[in-house]
This record gives sequence, C-alpha cells and structure tokens, in this order.
Amino acid sequence: MAKRMQTLTLDQALDGLPADFGFFAERYRTQIQPGLAGREAERVAAVKRQQRYGLIAVVAAVVIAGGGFALFNTPFVLAAAVAAGGGIWAWGGMALSKLGHETKLMLVEPVANQFGMQFEMAPPPPGAMLRCRDLGLVPSWDRAKYEDQLTGQRGDAPFEFFEAHLEDKRTTTDGKGNTRTTWVTVFRGQCLAVRFHKPFEGITKVFRDAGFMNSFMKLGQKLPRVKLEDPVFEKAFEVYGSDQVEARFILTPDFMERLLLLEKTFEGKQLRCAFSGGEMFLCVAGKNLLEPGSMHRPMDDLNRVREMLLDFAAVFLLIDAMSQRRTPDALRGAVEP
Repeated sequence: MAKRMQTLTLDQALDGLPADFGFFAERYRTQIQPGLAGREAERVAAVKRQQRYGLIAVVAAVVIAGGGFALFNTPFVLAAAVAAGGGIWAWGGMALSKLGHETKLMLVEPVANQFGMQFEMAPPPPGAMLRCRDLGLVPSWDRAKYEDQLTGQRGDAPFEFFEAHLEDKRTTTDGKGNTRTTWVTVFRGQCLAVRFHKPFEGITKVFRDAGFMNSFMKLGQKLPRVKLEDPVFEKAFEVYGSDQVEARFILTPDFMERLLLLEKTFEGKQLRCAFSGGEMFLCVAGKNLLEPGSMHRPMDDLNRVREMLLDFAAVFLLIDAMSQRRTPDALRGAVEP
C-alpha cells in the first residue's frame, strides 16, 4: 500500500530552511502555485491514460503468453509477452512522464534563477568527474550518463552539482567460445565539486564507514589514517590525510553533522569526499534528486515542493560550513612545537 503523505501548509513546507530561502513563499503564491494548479486537469488526464494502458498491457501480456504457449510451447513467448506489455505500459505513461519533466522545471528553475545558478537536465560530461576518479572517490568506468546539473556560486565558492550513472563493461566467454558482454553499474548517485578561495595544504579523504563498496575503495588508500576527536564521527567515518592538523581542522563537528544531514536528505549511502588544492569533491550513492515526486499527487502538493527545497538546502549548508572555515594556522601552532 502506498504511503500516505501528510498534507502540508506553505509555512510547514518552508520550515527549517536557510534564511535566504525566504523569497520562496511569495514566489510560490504568485507564480509557481498558479502555474502548477493550472495544469492539474492535464495531470488527472495523464494518470487516467496511464492506468488505462496499464490494464491493456496486463491483458496483452496474458493473451500473448497464453496463446504463445498453446501454439509454440516455448518459454521464449514469456519474454515476448513481457516486452509487449512493457511497451504498451511505457506508451501509456509518456504523457505523465513528460508532465513530470515539465513540473521539475517549474520547481527547480525559480530557485536556480534566484541564486544565479544554471540548471541543465542533460549536461555534457563534467570535468569534476575525472577528478573524483583520480582521487579514488569512484571507480573507473566505460560509459557514463549525467543528469540534472546545477552550476553557480554559493557566497564566494563556485560549485557544480550533478547526478552520474557510471557503468563498467564486462566481457565473459563460456566453454563453447561464446562471448557475452554486460554493463555493470559501479556508481549511481550525486556528485558535488566546490572551489574555495582558501586552498588546502594537503589531501584529506573521508569515507562513510559502511558498505562493501567503501571498503573496496579504501583498499587503495596510501594516506595515513586520521583520528577524529569526536567519538561519534570517529565511529561513523574513516579519514585519511597527508596533513593530520589540517584534516582535523577541516572536519569540524559542524561540517561532519552537515555531511550526515546531506546523506540523510539524499537518502544516500557510501558517502565519500576529498579535499585537494582549493577544491572539495563529494560523491554519494543514492536516489535521483531534484525530482518532482509522484505525479499521482496533486500538482501543487506542498510535499513535492519541500522535497525539492530540502535537496537544495542540504547542498548549500554543506558549502556554507566549508566556506566559513578559518585558516588552521592557529590550531597548528597550538599542537605543534
């Protein structure tokens, strides 16, 4: 049974967001909500079309499977039945899918424009992806797909945020010499790259202490382990760094809390990040973000609004935590002779 979501007021939808999101209430009332409500009839019609074609898809699959077995007595008809049913289902959902993409733009673009950011649903390969690979945050890949890229500046820190789906090509040969090629997902999630005006002296890497993939990624680390002062974060993360003092200075309790907040908001796992030069790189495996949510809810349902704003806020708060850091010289002087 589908989870029933609580009906929110606009104040509840904006509760707990950073102060600079205050513009959204008036923008929503005067521009966004009227635009969403104006397409509610279109959404209802698209949902009905999807349901109608869904029923047709089931009937078609049953008929093809049953008739195929009766005539040909081969299991291959099951694949044909599933393919036919899936094709009909996809055709019936095209209008709802298209409306979902347009709803995303109606919600994302006002926020992106307010903060001077550019949004691209299907961007070219971001240069930051190669740096994430070189720093050991993601494995190598043979093909990649990128979506939902935000580029802009938070305070004086330029950043880019995007979703990546990385796949590795695997080829196997059986005893008869037949070759089979498959594509295996090695990473699917969100990536963030931020450039700060205060460079880092060394290299620091942070791995969430959970999951087989993180254990695999950590095998190649040549940096010494950094012990965190806070036992809670020491248990949650493994840290490696070339400069012990700087690593502990970067990873303040505030920053680590926001890392956990971002992971929770993104419903992600296997979080890892690195600090090198003047940049921070972060990768977290998780669900698609900046999505409009279920199109079986009313267009102006405030749950979809809050989910979108929380995605933005989690990224902003993490950048803010790093942008506000001071130079570690005082800390270095306090712990070094």
